[in-house]
Amino acid sequence: MQVFSSSDPLGPQFRAAIAAEILGFLHRQGELYGGLGGSVPGLFRRAEEFTSGGKRIRPAFCYWSYVAVTGQEPGPEVLRAAASLDLLHVSALMHDDVMDSSDTRRGVPAAHVQYESLHRSRGGSGSAAAFGRAAAILLGDLLLTLSLEMFDTAGLSPDAHARAATHLQAMRTEVTLGQFLDVSLQALPPRSAEEQLDGAIQVTEYKTARYSVRRPCQIGGALGGADAGLNAALASFGSPLGRAFQLRDDLLGVFGDPEITGKPAGDDLREGKRTVLVALALAHAAPAEAARLASMLGDGNLSEDDIAESRDIITRSGARGMAEARITGEFKTALTALESARICAAGRSALTRLAELSVQREY
Repeated sequence: MQVFSSSDPLGPQFRAAIAAEILGFLHRQGELYGGLGGSVPGLFRRAEEFTSGGKRIRPAFCYWSYVAVTGQEPGPEVLRAAASLDLLHVSALMHDDVMDSSDTRRGVPAAHVQYESLHRSRGGSGSAAAFGRAAAILLGDLLLTLSLEMFDTAGLSPDAHARAATHLQAMRTEVTLGQFLDVSLQALPPRSAEEQLDGAIQVTEYKTARYSVRRPCQIGGALGGADAGLNAALASFGSPLGRAFQLRDDLLGVFGDPEITGKPAGDDLREGKRTVLVALALAHAAPAEAARLASMLGDGNLSEDDIAESRDIITRSGARGMAEARITGEFKTALTALESARICAAGRSALTRLAELSVQREY
């Protein structure tokens, strides 16, 4: 049984162990279905490529919540169950990139771009772009299916599986609904600044906060036998921290360093993301600057000068500072919930450190 440090809960050893579980599982699945031939082996190779990195934040919250509730190091079955959450995450990323027309993911061409290029290089029939989108959607569907299989075959006891399954199902449903709310928000006709901010906050809660922190914590807690009080405490910790996590993503999507984030600077603006950051800027910028920012949202041809102008408007509006203040407030709320929870010292240390890493990051 592997033992990880609660003071370094996302350390190299933990990330390597999660990667080994995921890549080992995908390799076995690839061997099982590789006999289908054609492009199927390539599909599994890309599944391995896109799941080989990442922050591993969802598996970490699951794993260390189990420790927090039980006071014990999890067995390999809990590590495998936690790792399956990253397959679910990457499945959502594949679909995200298609919907957002993103060109890159984790520093490499996005799946739909890779398949579009493959179609062209081999002189395929029909639209290369349509093939790329279809293949990427199916890759996302495959990873979703495999995430369920990996969780179901992790070796959990029937009772532990049943306790956690409720939260896992909610996690899948909530992120899908959150994604739909996000798409809908971008497509709605102009609304008041207050309505836009309320909508962005709702998207943040369902698309990110519950999916990235709250549900992974509750899944880990359920695997450890958490009672109703502990389950509620993990929820009170997870939602505000998840909102802070997304606010940091919002800021990085506009002001982040592409060399670190793996995504082009300003992509959120080109994609027209109606984030809390953007909603705050539209609500507080001078009318002419708010109108200018609104006119640039969703324009895939924005130049670097346009992106720089958007950043300046957001900063002058005070939205950047307000987002940072919200991050600090949500972070404190999460830690207050954690302080009152009946959990072990090692788990409290690990979850506190994970909270810090969630908001104090550059990628």
